[in-house]
Amino acid sequence: MSSRLLIITLVIVLALGNTARAQTDQPAPRMLPKHVTPETDAAIRKGLDFLARMQGRDGAWRNRSGYGTYPVAMSALAGLAFLANGSTTTQGPYAPNVDRVTEFLLSCRTPSGLIARMDEAEGRPMYGHGFSMLFLAEVYGMTEDTDRQTRIRETLQAAVQLTAQSQSPLGGWIYMPDGNSDEGSVTITQLQALRACRNAGIAVPKETIDRALRYLEMSFRSDGGIAYRARQAGPSRPPITAAAVCCWFNCGDYDNPMAKRALQFCHSTLGVGQGELGHYFYAHLYYSQAIYLSDDAASWDKYYPEIRDKFLKTQKEDGSWQGDSVGLPYGTALATIILQIPYNRLPIMQR
Repeated sequence: MSSRLLIITLVIVLALGNTARAQTDQPAPRMLPKHVTPETDAAIRKGLDFLARMQGRDGAWRNRSGYGTYPVAMSALAGLAFLANGSTTTQGPYAPNVDRVTEFLLSCRTPSGLIARMDEAEGRPMYGHGFSMLFLAEVYGMTEDTDRQTRIRETLQAAVQLTAQSQSPLGGWIYMPDGNSDEGSVTITQLQALRACRNAGIAVPKETIDRALRYLEMSFRSDGGIAYRARQAGPSRPPITAAAVCCWFNCGDYDNPMAKRALQFCHSTLGVGQGELGHYFYAHLYYSQAIYLSDDAASWDKYYPEIRDKFLKTQKEDGSWQGDSVGLPYGTALATIILQIPYNRLPIMQR
């Protein structure tokens, strides 16, 4: 073989080898869950990027609306949105955000065990307390730092004790940790948080959960819905009903006749297109979980594409959603949590 032909042959071989390596080095196409389109995945990332930009230096998010800032509740919900994306305090694209919000919520522990920032006029701290328990319980098992694990565990133990002590005689909770009254939405928040704590290995009094479940039974109405308050007259509330179904399912009570009837009530009252429904984002935060946890494939296959397309159409250019007139952190956190349910990453929302 002539030297010229040898050189040409070597060039061709090297070129083919480089082409093969380039093809091998290409990342494999990302596998998306059923019904999650590339456009949906991009919208989720855009929403999470918005939340990342909006996080304060202290690790918190604050609403800017007439409802108040509620930094504890907003921060816990935003943190859950990042956990649903697979980020932890040390891993994932939003690890710095998860790390900072974890520190912020731990810093909000008060001597009583209440997780709150009373200096910011949180007039209804039990919502933030419950959402913080839920977030910290979810992040607890993802934390590698043993010192931080200890701090989270101790914070959750004190928070569980505060919740148990502030339970009303009927078994529910109200906006303040005084145990004097109760209503459905706060009760739901505490009950789901207690289940998350128990799932994470935190000791939770069984009687506390049992009494809370009895409260749901007392709130059940003949039409299948859940009332705002137990043992009081009033119409069924679709958002609270959806949240109650989640609590029954979180407790593994999938065959509960009331849970099944309540879910049917939600099917008839919580359509995706009902834009005038009060507390729309709140309602669908729980309704989406309820359908997913029910393992009713037909209902999920109908529901998720509809709520997906609804959110894709209403997302703002900066990646945010305005949720229930509460604020952008609230709406964006809830929308991204709902859209990420098919990824099945949050233990409390796993089947």
